Amino acid sequence: MGTIDSPARGDKRERTRTRLLDAALALTREKGFDGVTVQEIAERAGLTTGAIYGNFRNRDALFIALAERQWGPVRPVFKPGASFAELMEAMASAVVTSFPGREASAVGALTYRAYVLRTPEAKARFHDRMAQGYDAGAAWLKASFDEKDLPMAPDLLVRAINALVEGFTSLRLLTPELLPDEAVYAAFRALAAGSLTR
Repeated sequence: MGTIDSPARGDKRERTRTRLLDAALALTREKGFDGVTVQEIAERAGLTTGAIYGNFRNRDALFIALAERQWGPVRPVFKPGASFAELMEAMASAVVTSFPGREASAVGALTYRAYVLRTPEAKARFHDRMAQGYDAGAAWLKASFDEKDLPMAPDLLVRAINALVEGFTSLRLLTPELLPDEAVYAAFRALAAGSLTR
């Protein structure tokens, strides 16, 4: 019987999380991250604060989940066994393709980062999530490529790629006429070309 109930329980949990994240999104757009309380999020979602703590460790964990949902990683599409140059070409394409979808989330993403800068606990959690992502990315690079074919050590490379993605995204949204697609492709191609001269 537990097996039969599991999907429904999982679906209910996912629906509850979605309601809470939707409520948090609406409220943070209205008031900013600093001005939103757990009570307000629960009320907007039509739930109790217990629903928040049953799904998220605390308010900051909910905000991290919201940030990840609204501003998730850019994921390139490429064939297994692709060269590093092909991966960088796919990465540039994924970044350019992501611009329109990120425009609606940009204000929330940037105000969340401002909140993180001012909130030590949120900053520590953000640090931990980024560190996990960097570690996973570096491990994937090590497993997928010979390190001599990379322009730098994998742990530095994932940080450089992330900085390119985030920097290009922010600048494209702020000044689209000053950052053409060609600049994105050129940067990732230059990173790939570095693998030939390391």
